[in-house]
Amino acid sequence: MPRPADSPPIYDAPSERAGPWWRVHRTEDTVLSLVLAAMVLLPVLEIALRSTLSVGVANAAALVQHGVLLVGMLGAAVAAREGRLLSIAGLGRWVPERWHRVHRAAAGGLAMAVTGVLARAAWDFVSVEREGGNLLAYGVPVWWVEAVMPAGFALIALRLWIRSGERFADRALSLAVAAGLLGVATLSSTATPVIALLALAVLLGAPVFVVLGGIALLLFAGDDLPLAAIPLNHYQLTVNPSLPAIPLFTLAGYFLAEGGAPARLIRVFRALFGRFRGGAALVTVLLTAFFTSFTGASGVTILALGGLLMPLLQGVRYPARAGIGLITSGCSLGVLIPPALPLILYAIIARQPIETMLLAAVVPAAVMTTMLVLLGIWRQPKDTAPTPFDPAEALAALKAAKWELAIPLVTFGGLASGLVTPTETAALTALYGFVVEVLIYRDLSLTRDVPRVMAECGLLVGGIILILGMALGFTNYLIDAQIADQVSEWVQASIASPWVFLLALNALLLLVGAFMDIYSAIIVVTPLIVPIGLAFGVHPVHLGVIFLANMELGFLTPPVGMNLFFASYRFGKPIGEVARAVLPALAVLVVGVLLITYIPAFSMWLPGVLLR
Repeated sequence: MPRPADSPPIYDAPSERAGPWWRVHRTEDTVLSLVLAAMVLLPVLEIALRSTLSVGVANAAALVQHGVLLVGMLGAAVAAREGRLLSIAGLGRWVPERWHRVHRAAAGGLAMAVTGVLARAAWDFVSVEREGGNLLAYGVPVWWVEAVMPAGFALIALRLWIRSGERFADRALSLAVAAGLLGVATLSSTATPVIALLALAVLLGAPVFVVLGGIALLLFAGDDLPLAAIPLNHYQLTVNPSLPAIPLFTLAGYFLAEGGAPARLIRVFRALFGRFRGGAALVTVLLTAFFTSFTGASGVTILALGGLLMPLLQGVRYPARAGIGLITSGCSLGVLIPPALPLILYAIIARQPIETMLLAAVVPAAVMTTMLVLLGIWRQPKDTAPTPFDPAEALAALKAAKWELAIPLVTFGGLASGLVTPTETAALTALYGFVVEVLIYRDLSLTRDVPRVMAECGLLVGGIILILGMALGFTNYLIDAQIADQVSEWVQASIASPWVFLLALNALLLLVGAFMDIYSAIIVVTPLIVPIGLAFGVHPVHLGVIFLANMELGFLTPPVGMNLFFASYRFGKPIGEVARAVLPALAVLVVGVLLITYIPAFSMWLPGVLLR
């Protein structure tokens, strides 16, 4: 996930790819790509053997699930190497230039300290697992794979230290800060000072996982609980049977975004809808939402499609600021469009069927998309000359993009058939994307582009899974401490009306979206609000749609609204200008969220019809 241009220069050190370490790093990328490839091929092979010979690969599902652990830790290590662990561009932007080296070293030291403790905790966990002697498949002990956790955390800590400064003095200061934090955590009778330091470090640009993992470590240590429980939670999350769908759908999206699919699909929509006023706005919203639903990263969509869609909008004299706002806000809509990764993750955490969650989001996604399209049409100049409809061009465009247009049939056909699992459907979709972009259209070179695209996908997934694992440790502590029950009792005692509860919930979720990234929010907040929703008669699936619709707005809301930073980077505009550009879309989407909230049929009708 590229770091926005105006984020603080915490990790601006030159890439380690230059120099003698280049071969080592290329080997890292290759291993990461091979693990992702195995995760694609194993489910496909399982389908083929099951349908033809009525046999399967021994423990294929477990192998793919442990592949997520490998991708997560390897990808996070690569992200640390490249300085691209997800961070918040916050206070660091206002730190005077002369203090940049100091705050960079301080933030790096705090991050290194937390990651080092996580490495030790992971080692303790693996040591216990080694004594258990459990086997994964074909005589391979489970602990062999689990050993990637202490190794990965240690490597991340090392790279955070390397990137904490370019001079020996800066790195020495970073070590001193790390030692000081560990000393304060050991000697302090309260966790408050350390939590404050961690929060400050993240605001200055340290990776998001640092504060989540650091708080979890403090809470567990404060109650004399084993710190190895945190890597245990991380391990349990990564080997969840449904989680492999996330990296596999993301890989499919990356193949499409990096290939020629965007240009071909723009041609199709332009040929079909260019004759209508607002056709360019329709194309922009549909394409940005579609690609985000597969890549799982709206920032990637802004970077990939922004340069293609802005000329399209300018060609119909669309106002420049309105165009930036439309592209930036359109990319957030993919959160609710199946097979969006947040939908899958929410289903896992809320313990709801993935198929139900995906179907429940279809109508709400259509409502939100329609509202943004109407805004886009309204803002397009009324005297724009429409593009005459050319049947020959439309047919040629459809023919050229027929393979990409069939992708939804592969995905939804697999899910609806009941013959394959969601993970197998995701693997089929990823393989289909590979075949289309590499073998049919040949937009991507098998040897030059595919390893790069797969490594980039692994980097993104690794950064996300690292955050999810740390957030889960924090969440499990809240559950064990019965915080969720206490919150539920307080809310029920304070609010009597379900309508008032839903309004208060939206306000809370808007605040959460403004300060937390979507994946952390799903892990931390979902276990807290699902019991409360049930107490007020709100179905967990409907609650999930409300939750994710609000998180769409979080992409557009400072200070954490990541779409604002990516758009600022892509279009070369100040953050403030981008924030003003999305205000009309933000207002329209708030209305859409309220409609989804108070009309449960939008969420529950389609699952009720198709899953009887």
